[in-house]
Amino acid sequence: MNSVSEKKKASKPAYSKEQYLEWYELMLRIRRFEERALQMYGQQKIRGFCHVYIGQEAIAAGIESAIRKDDAIVTGYRQHGIALGRGVSAREAMAELFGKYTGIVKGKGGSMHFFYAPTKYFGGNGIVGAQIPIGTGIGFAEKYKGTDNFCVTMFGDGAARQGALHESFNMAMTWKIPVLYIVENNGYAMGTSVQRTSNITELYRLAEAYGMPSEPVDGMSPESVHEAIAKAAAHIRAGNGPYFLEIRTYRYKGHSVSDPAKYRTKEEVQSYQDRDPVKTTEDKLLKFGFATEEEIQAIKDRIKLEIDDSVEFAENSPLPPASELYTDNYTQADYPFIMD
Repeated sequence: MNSVSEKKKASKPAYSKEQYLEWYELMLRIRRFEERALQMYGQQKIRGFCHVYIGQEAIAAGIESAIRKDDAIVTGYRQHGIALGRGVSAREAMAELFGKYTGIVKGKGGSMHFFYAPTKYFGGNGIVGAQIPIGTGIGFAEKYKGTDNFCVTMFGDGAARQGALHESFNMAMTWKIPVLYIVENNGYAMGTSVQRTSNITELYRLAEAYGMPSEPVDGMSPESVHEAIAKAAAHIRAGNGPYFLEIRTYRYKGHSVSDPAKYRTKEEVQSYQDRDPVKTTEDKLLKFGFATEEEIQAIKDRIKLEIDDSVEFAENSPLPPASELYTDNYTQADYPFIMD
């Protein structure tokens, strides 16, 4: 803070009680879900790849409070938290991780491939950077239909090295496509730091070559994420074309469950945990008199029961029947106009 007035402003709530409670509950739900997913993976109830969102919860919270349900979202494979924010239930999400028929995509997608049409959640995509042109196409479809909706297109700092990003940026600016590009910069592409992979370490500057408006955002604060996305949304809905945000965040765990993350110092991890979005939001609820200790505990107890229930539901759900191998597939018989 640079002045007395700024200090006074920081001591007052920037948003309503309802908004802070909404952010807190969503972030806590994501945190507890991901912690339980790690536990279940350790028990071999979950197999395959698994990338948790612990530490990055403020992004999911800030996005959902700043956009409409009619706006679309597409993201990469660290996506459980974004899916929960989009309305996927803990039951459906956990069952999908277990590979069960009651999962969000009937046990066929696993950790990296959730999809939920009712809230225009287009995944969860396993190929690094593949969602960038997909999101651009979804945004173009909204423009074609004449809506003022847009597509939130999310990717990691590693995916920012893909050529598809530059092709998409060029097309989006040329055609003024309504798409909000977000790079979740958690500092590492798997175990390789941003500093080792690019001369441009302030990733928001990648948009400058295309004349696309862009800015960095504090990803450890739901308020900062909300404000940046609301600003970008207004720009896009006004017909001005795309916007790019570099949301600077941090994952507390490794790249995936198999990564011990020994390439980071304890001091670096602790510096981000000191700014933990779940804890700081809880502190604000208490500080501003928006909730008592007892009310906070009641929220924690309720979410614990919800996550416990999701595990029980997944445990007791059936595996997909063998016949499911032949459903949800595209074949030439379905589309005879497709040439071999």
